[in-house]
Amino acid sequence: MRGTGPIDGRRRRWAAVVAVALVCSTALSASPLSAAGRDPSLEWKPCPKDGRYDCATATVPLDWTDPGGRTIRLAVVKRKATDPGRRVGTLFFNPGGPGGPGTVQMPQNYTTFPREVRERFDIVSWDPRGVGNSTAVDCFASPEESEAWIASRPAGFPVGERERAQWIAAYRELGRACERRDPELLRHVSTADTARDLDWLRRAVGEPRLTYLGISYGTILGATYADLFPDTVRALVFDSNIAPSAWKGDRPGQDRLPTFLRMGSDRTAAATLERFLSLCGSTTVARCAFSAGGPRATRDKFAELTRRLRERPVGAWTYARTVADTVNSLYRVHPGWTELAARLQQLWLGRAPRTSSAAAPAPVPVPYTGDEQGAAVFCGDSPNPRDPGVFHAAEETAAARHGDAARYWTWAAEPCATWPVKGADRYLGPWNKPTPPVLVIGTVYDPSTPYEDARAMAEELADARLLTHRGYGHTALLNPSECVQDHVSRYLVEGVLPPPGASCEPGRPPFPAPEPRGGVATGGGGTAGGVKRPA
Repeated sequence: MRGTGPIDGRRRRWAAVVAVALVCSTALSASPLSAAGRDPSLEWKPCPKDGRYDCATATVPLDWTDPGGRTIRLAVVKRKATDPGRRVGTLFFNPGGPGGPGTVQMPQNYTTFPREVRERFDIVSWDPRGVGNSTAVDCFASPEESEAWIASRPAGFPVGERERAQWIAAYRELGRACERRDPELLRHVSTADTARDLDWLRRAVGEPRLTYLGISYGTILGATYADLFPDTVRALVFDSNIAPSAWKGDRPGQDRLPTFLRMGSDRTAAATLERFLSLCGSTTVARCAFSAGGPRATRDKFAELTRRLRERPVGAWTYARTVADTVNSLYRVHPGWTELAARLQQLWLGRAPRTSSAAAPAPVPVPYTGDEQGAAVFCGDSPNPRDPGVFHAAEETAAARHGDAARYWTWAAEPCATWPVKGADRYLGPWNKPTPPVLVIGTVYDPSTPYEDARAMAEELADARLLTHRGYGHTALLNPSECVQDHVSRYLVEGVLPPPGASCEPGRPPFPAPEPRGGVATGGGGTAGGVKRPA
């Protein structure tokens, strides 16, 4: 899954999502730097753009088996506990991806963390190795070269033989360019490498055991950490999970499927899209602009729109771009679903919709996060077919079962077919080292990571409790439910798990009624001042 939360000025990334890594030796559970007599530490300073956050730079080995060799930098950010007198410790956060820069996405999404968690924990995140403001995979000599590469491949996914050839050639060239620039870095950006970095950061902030929240790809990172460092786990929350067995592809026949089809991303995206259209059709156009007056009519309207766009794009809005935008816009219900409905209605009317690039400001310079950063982790870790020619057949098979969204998720993994490097330290399991209980959260209508993957994660870990979020969107963190937040807070602060079989309803349904604002409408006298949608 791609990183969550918007990044102003960031290029769109193909939706790569998870990773793993191979255990080198049990001796690596103890840090080579510590063994060399250099205990980890961080020098915190106020971040350059927002003094409420503190920033630091860590220096770690590129190759954890060679601590005296080349080093790389990790950009780190912290928001201190707002109630320091009741502080519990440090909560580490990974925003997913792979390729999500934590120095940007943690601050952008800070207010979605449960209030008690913000009060009682310092929240720390970082740009994983290869990403963003850390030592990054960057395969282009200039922004112009990067933009030319982006223009060389179809938006969304390829449609037709000519576009398939363009797509495959573009990603083959991207891999070659990355290998030419820094092949050594490409070999050492695996999830296991990042898990070892996380353990270094844990010790650098003085925590004897890790408290962690990982979303999407961050669940695989957390599971990898738990197996490499089981004795230093305090509490782990995994939200919107990838099944480790699907990531690894270790079940019969799975290695012949692209990762996202192994995970079931095609299936869950189709179910979430169907739910979006049905709920839209069940309400008025005032609440959902794309409504056709009924669930079935609205689903038929979407099918007709995509058929039209195949024949006649609206400006730059092709069929594939529209499908990709639809899947990605299902990630965040508020305001994403309402805004998506408005864009679809504009396309229905033959008008090219405007897209918003607005994003919450970051306390650090917004970094470059091109396709190659997620690809380096994803393709280096998770097995995918090495023959680009198999992806069209896989697309057609998946689309026959799950529709348009399946095409998007099939081609999202194709760049790995020609990616030139495998991670030197890929972790291949097992995933069942004994640890304190892990809290696993699965959302029923998630367009990226299926609820079934959350169940699989809970089963594959040695000790885990599954909490079902009967809501919508990708991650319960970014689609808050007060019920989920209460369970997360109790678990992180007190170590209390939800009861077996616990479930939570979403905080706000999609397409809510406008809230009245002003005197008469709110009972305050005077004149009503119009309406506003909930923030």
